[in-house]
Amino acid sequence: MEVKFDGKRALVTGAGRGIGHALAKALLKCGAEVFALSLIQEELDSLVQEVCIQISIHPVQCDLADPEATKAAVESVGPIDLLVNNAGIIILESFLDVTLDAFDKVMNVNIRVNTVNPTVVMTDMGRMAWSDPAKSGPMLARIPLGKFVEVDNVVHAILFLLSDKAAMVNGIILPIEGGFLTS
Repeated sequence: MEVKFDGKRALVTGAGRGIGHALAKALLKCGAEVFALSLIQEELDSLVQEVCIQISIHPVQCDLADPEATKAAVESVGPIDLLVNNAGIIILESFLDVTLDAFDKVMNVNIRVNTVNPTVVMTDMGRMAWSDPAKSGPMLARIPLGKFVEVDNVVHAILFLLSDKAAMVNGIILPIEGGFLTS
């Protein structure tokens, strides 16, 4: 399945490493202009050097834990067609207690909102955390496909959900887990 994002502007949070890093590169390959947002400037610099398509990637250093800085950073990039909130902050407030004003900042009836929910993903951090067979063995035994999720598995699912191929998909929670939920 070919996915094209020519003429689209994408913002990816957490683009400095792991899934966000791989997704930013994949979006570039699909023709998108990418705004890569990360807390750590060195990781953004590395991403830009890696892709060598300087004109299509724009690093944006920002601490998502700072709402004002985040708002300023996002406003500075201009209109965005595709948003992947791969990184986030914790708000210790029940969803049911969120004010209408706060809710309206993150939801809009004119956009599609979907989520991917992977189990263990083999990012650098995932490999480190699950390298001990005593820890990984019981988890792998519960996954019918017998392996952990790879970064590309998550990236491909996100690319599909962002594409026109999923134009009528809205509000989906897509587990990426090799059958873990069925075991």
